[in-house]
Amino acid sequence: MTTTPRTTPNAREYVKYAYWARLPRPMLDWVANDLAGPGASVRMVVRWAVPCILVLVPMLFVPADWGVRITMTLPILLAYLFFSIALNRVYRRHRLAQHGLNPELVNKLEREKNADLYDEYHRKYRGERRQPGNFG
Repeated sequence: MTTTPRTTPNAREYVKYAYWARLPRPMLDWVANDLAGPGASVRMVVRWAVPCILVLVPMLFVPADWGVRITMTLPILLAYLFFSIALNRVYRRHRLAQHGLNPELVNKLEREKNADLYDEYHRKYRGERRQPGNFG
């Protein structure tokens, strides 16, 4: 009886992966798509927002006026979301490197979408044709 290795994580593995655990080698394609594919930025922000929200929800039960409750939680949540958005690429690059993948995959979709602009830049300012798949 031969078993084929799973290519997607189960629920337990996914939770561990979402908060810094590595996944096994057969799942690297899934990891690459998760961190560099369509919607990767949104998935990462949501993963980072969940622990913050879990910490802030009890603050809403403090016996005080709703204005006080909101002014206790909203600034923390907004700052947390701001930094998770601002550092999104940094986090995703680190996670790709952690799994032994090329950190430049983070820019893959942008490079593919703007390939003609990169080609024009290389032709105009470097006097050369850019190699396909070359990120430099």
